[in-house]
Amino acid sequence: MAWNLDDTIVAVGTPLGEGGIGIIRVSGPEAREVLQRLFVPAHGALTPWRLSYGRVVDPDSGVTVDEALAVWMPAPKTYTRQEVAEIHCHGGPAPLRRVLELALGAGARLAEPGEFTLRAFLNGRLDLAQAEAVIDIVRAKSRAGLQTAVGQLEGRLSTRVAAVRAQLVGALAHLEAAIDFAQDEIPPCDLPAILTGAAAALDGLLAGAEQGQAYRQGIRTAIVGRPNVGKSSLLNALLGRERAIVTAIPGTTRDTLEETAVVGGVPLVLVDTAGITQARDPVERLGVERSRAAILASDLVLLVVDGAQGPAADDWTIAGLVGERPAVLVINKSDLPAAPGMEGLLPGRQSVRVSALTGQGIEDLEQAVLDTALAGHVQADEMPLVSRPRQADALRRALESVRSGLAALQQGWPDDCISIDVTDAVAALGEITGETVTDDLLARIFADFCIGK
Repeated sequence: MAWNLDDTIVAVGTPLGEGGIGIIRVSGPEAREVLQRLFVPAHGALTPWRLSYGRVVDPDSGVTVDEALAVWMPAPKTYTRQEVAEIHCHGGPAPLRRVLELALGAGARLAEPGEFTLRAFLNGRLDLAQAEAVIDIVRAKSRAGLQTAVGQLEGRLSTRVAAVRAQLVGALAHLEAAIDFAQDEIPPCDLPAILTGAAAALDGLLAGAEQGQAYRQGIRTAIVGRPNVGKSSLLNALLGRERAIVTAIPGTTRDTLEETAVVGGVPLVLVDTAGITQARDPVERLGVERSRAAILASDLVLLVVDGAQGPAADDWTIAGLVGERPAVLVINKSDLPAAPGMEGLLPGRQSVRVSALTGQGIEDLEQAVLDTALAGHVQADEMPLVSRPRQADALRRALESVRSGLAALQQGWPDDCISIDVTDAVAALGEITGETVTDDLLARIFADFCIGK
């Protein structure tokens, strides 16, 4: 797909709905002209970089559409490195829709999802990893997720990747010179040290990939167990509010219920499920099947059991469904006398005694969740975290190629064979920051953005 940077685009830059302010964004060669056709300053002419008070006017009828503020920003010191204009009008659906219609009539076209950030990337203001961080900032679910995204926007990940890539490019230049000018004296190059150092750096970046993705998208956590063991009460305790209906009647929850809680800076997408048992009611059976599906789709399972009773047959059945998935055994009702034998349900996993009713043990459970999901690691602000599967995949491919090239070097293979591996590693790293990226990949990445960003 060919990207057109020569036209002028417009979009609503704020969420739709009622609000105090709504922003219309314009970017492109005619951004200033579009603004001048719609906006009449109350005092003098538009001054670059300065908000002006005035009116949005229908250029055909002269009718005032809204009272507004507007700003014009000349290239290249803008978000897209193009001419940019913004109209800050009242944030209702009607004024925003009308101002957008007037901008379209004045010569702009409606922007595609993420097209403003795409233009920032194509014009060199952001690399691809930084561009992806923009949407991660918008969608951050926790303070740690926000810090991770901001660090990536500031270039922490890009700087590390670029440094490794530069080393490999230097090694590749040496290899190609040795191939093309075999009879000449080539300056020395410590290829083993370069490849070993690159492998270590890539391995270090990959070590934080699971943590980074957890901060960005959350850990999908299924709360499972037989009926009336306190799954919904546990959900409420982790959320700190009454979200699920809790009664003494078994089978109250008949469908999955999703809510997000932040534990130790990590978002947990908690899925409260129907009690798993030998259901007879058709609706109850459907709920049980959805509970089984929730286990398969989860990153972490909290198996809740009644600590005041011994293990029941359904407890063992559910433990079998959990299998080898990351899990924590939650022994609920610790405010009652404890029954023996519960810890054996999930051998080798952490077990925590809690009272969802009183809150006793909830902090211990939260720590057990972090220990199980992230090996207890907390975010180091100075360490860039790989937050997207695409980035982690590119790093893995680069690491495999570097290790393959290092093995070929140690085994005495010819330079042209080693250069193939190094070339693959350089290309994979280029996918992260955008030096080597296809139009199809760009389309997939920016389709995930909202219109106006």
